[in-house]
Amino acid sequence: MIQFDPAVKRLAAWSIAVAVGVMGLKLVAWHLTGSVALLSDGLESTVNVIAAVIAFVAVSYAQRPADADHQFGHHKAEYFSAVVEGVLIAIAALLIIQQAIPALREPQLPETPGLGLGVNMLASAINAGWATLLIRRGREKRSPALVADGRHILSDVVTSVGVFAGLVLALLTGYAILDPLLAIAVAINIMWQGWKVIASSVDALMDRAVEPADEARIKEIIAANAEGSIDVHDLRTRVAGPATFIDFHLVVPETMSVGDAHDICDRLEDAIRDFVPGASIAIHVEPQGEKAHGIRVRL
Repeated sequence: MIQFDPAVKRLAAWSIAVAVGVMGLKLVAWHLTGSVALLSDGLESTVNVIAAVIAFVAVSYAQRPADADHQFGHHKAEYFSAVVEGVLIAIAALLIIQQAIPALREPQLPETPGLGLGVNMLASAINAGWATLLIRRGREKRSPALVADGRHILSDVVTSVGVFAGLVLALLTGYAILDPLLAIAVAINIMWQGWKVIASSVDALMDRAVEPADEARIKEIIAANAEGSIDVHDLRTRVAGPATFIDFHLVVPETMSVGDAHDICDRLEDAIRDFVPGASIAIHVEPQGEKAHGIRVRL
């Protein structure tokens, strides 16, 4: 049975607080400068707050135990969170473009640029550290919602760095139109990041198998621990957040007792769970002579 780590929920909760703080700093930076590019950066941060709340709700729901209506658990709720986050990223991009287009007609250089850019960079530094932590811990805990949130925030950091560089260039050259043009470029990048989040999450919702390297290792483990059986076939895997589901067919001699076949299954399950903790494993035992099919594992 999968054991949920309470640290995942704590990280999701803290992500809300960090997002609110960063949003406040970026809006202060915009207020100080009047830059539409900094406004675009701040608007994306408002989406970060909404996304962080959605991630927290999804993580909380995903950790609910299996019930009569969801007998395999609620793990996939995190993927829905990531899809929603991708949509919100796209909405943020559209809002940025909406703000930038009028500024193309009457571009203006930022006011008090030094202080505003400094505040914006402080917000970006906080974001960079938090995004790195979310992605690393999300991968460790196999939490799609945390990883998606971290990637979203990391794209925000890249955007902020681009905004900083562009505004500095506008100030040095005197070309104020670089500000709204940069905002539109930021929006295009944000939309691309949103598409990647959506595509990755939808792929996972389609019951994606474990990574090829992990599948190869599972095959090796089965081959090393299936002594007494004759063959293994029809190996299938799927991943749902922190949960991994593995099933395959185990061919045994016709004369083997149920107890002996059960012992082999226990040995296989223990060995596989040493590699994939908490994996849900289903082994179909069949007598020799049954026609084998599917993905085979050499014993």
